[in-house]
Amino acid sequence: MQGNPFDGFQEMLDRMSKQAEEGLLRGAGAGTDLRSVPVDVMEDDEEYVVTADLPGYGTDEIALTVTDDRLSIEASTAEGTETEEEDGGTRYHRRERRQRSVSRTVRLPGEVDEESVSARYANGVLTVTLPKRDDEGGHRIRIE
Repeated sequence: MQGNPFDGFQEMLDRMSKQAEEGLLRGAGAGTDLRSVPVDVMEDDEEYVVTADLPGYGTDEIALTVTDDRLSIEASTAEGTETEEEDGGTRYHRRERRQRSVSRTVRLPGEVDEESVSARYANGVLTVTLPKRDDEGGHRIRIE
């Protein structure tokens, strides 16, 4: 009795899928997350509010910089950057969650008061409030 004629076809598809995924990850560079940081930019009479999705990062892994009319968001984590093949008898067949880094620069419709910028991070969502200003400058922000 012969086996299922589609078993070989399924194995070939699985190999091709794995090779494509590995090629995409290598092409993005080590430690690079293939996804972009999605943001919303909102404005009222007094301020701009930028909301960004950054799930899986801690506040100490997120850096914000405001200069003139630009907000730069950088997030980087190094989860298990050591190349441990076995940990307590456990073997990994796939390990993609080692290190991730993303960045995004958002151009704001106008300049902001860098000294009054505030940020909060909860449940993977970063919210940056940027009061409007007319003059220039630059300032790093610490997330509360």
